[in-house]
Amino acid sequence: MEIIQIAAIVLVTVFLALLLQEQQPVFAFLLVMFVGSGLFLFLADRIAEIILMIKKLAARADIEFAYVETVLKIIGISYIAEFAAQITKDAGQEALAAKMELAGKVIILSMAVPILTILIETILTMLPGK
Repeated sequence: MEIIQIAAIVLVTVFLALLLQEQQPVFAFLLVMFVGSGLFLFLADRIAEIILMIKKLAARADIEFAYVETVLKIIGISYIAEFAAQITKDAGQEALAAKMELAGKVIILSMAVPILTILIETILTMLPGK
């Protein structure tokens, strides 16, 4: 039932931010950013648990850890890029947020190329006549 606690914190924050927005818009933004960052850090424990479970599954399936590690890094980059872009949008910087999202995508693509190369090479070895 953690989602109920999270929803309550978010709703209270929204209410307080709306009240502060008229008098002190900077404090309203800081409140939203502080609570958003706090929620991200709160969820970091959950993410760590998920990563540990994935590592255990990969070990059981005898998958080379370098591939699993790369995929986990890609997932982490996507979450961080999305979080930073959302905060940037909250600050009213839509163009900068778009650049943050683009940077995340380019970094993800650069990390995925080695895995895609191995995948393509594996497929090519399975084709008849190769």
